[in-house]
Amino acid sequence: MAVFVTTFESVAVLLGIGILGFWIIRKRILPGDILGLLSPLALDIALPSLIFVKIIRDFSPAESPDWWQLPIWCFFFMACAGVLTFMATFISKKDTRREFAISLFYQNAIFFPLAIIGGMYGNESPYLVFLFLFTIFYPAFFFSTYHLFFEKRERGGLDWKKIIHPVLIVTLLAIVIRLVGLQDIIPDFVLSIFSLVGGMTIPLLMIILGGNIYMDFQQKGQLQFVEITKFVIIKNIAFPLVFLGMLLLIRPSYHIALLILLESAIPPVTAVPLVTERSGGNRAIVNQFLVASFIFSLISISIMVWLFSLFFTPA
Repeated sequence: MAVFVTTFESVAVLLGIGILGFWIIRKRILPGDILGLLSPLALDIALPSLIFVKIIRDFSPAESPDWWQLPIWCFFFMACAGVLTFMATFISKKDTRREFAISLFYQNAIFFPLAIIGGMYGNESPYLVFLFLFTIFYPAFFFSTYHLFFEKRERGGLDWKKIIHPVLIVTLLAIVIRLVGLQDIIPDFVLSIFSLVGGMTIPLLMIILGGNIYMDFQQKGQLQFVEITKFVIIKNIAFPLVFLGMLLLIRPSYHIALLILLESAIPPVTAVPLVTERSGGNRAIVNQFLVASFIFSLISISIMVWLFSLFFTPA
């Protein structure tokens, strides 16, 4: 049960910070329009800083010769998730089927696993580096494919600034530095700066998430309990159970199995409501899916990680 408790506490911390963000905007301690200004600070500065310092300090190509396989495993996971999403959407209402599908398909790939892995294995764990390598192309994948779920297209085509994201650039730069052995020439104080800035990532993002939920729920529309229940059962329960069964069949390395299990069990990515609205979809129902999945994940992720621990143990 120790695994269950540790995972529960890690997810509870995330939700607690999100509630704080909700309260801050609700009480108007900060204006709602500041959330748009804080997002680039979190995504373009804090997160890349965190990734850079973790890879420079904790990544060892010699000790992890199969590191290059991690992005391939991520695409394998997304392909399987795509098949499961296609199958699952037939039980959703026809008029919100696209919203149902996009919320199922795109998971909160970095922040939830980041907190859970840190809680289970510590902030110096090499599994954090594996997470960053696993998801290296995920932001680019998300921003180049989400429009396929809707008929409406944003003007101007693809936003290359979001596809060639600072996260991708910094991750590739840090990998190259480690591969050629130049990490020792980086002064410690520089890494300390990156470490301190990177430490803002999760708190800042969860505060933004909580604030955005408050802003969105000012226009939440009618609650669709049946659709929400369907979504939570599939996203939080069925998806991770199916992937756990697949993992038991193919038996990959522990760190790969752990990442795939976590990716399958976590709630939707927080950008889904925004891109749904931009594509002409129903933002209100997507927000309901997102919030319900987040709340239920407090229990569901803990149970799934506990089940995983019964069959997989670190090497």
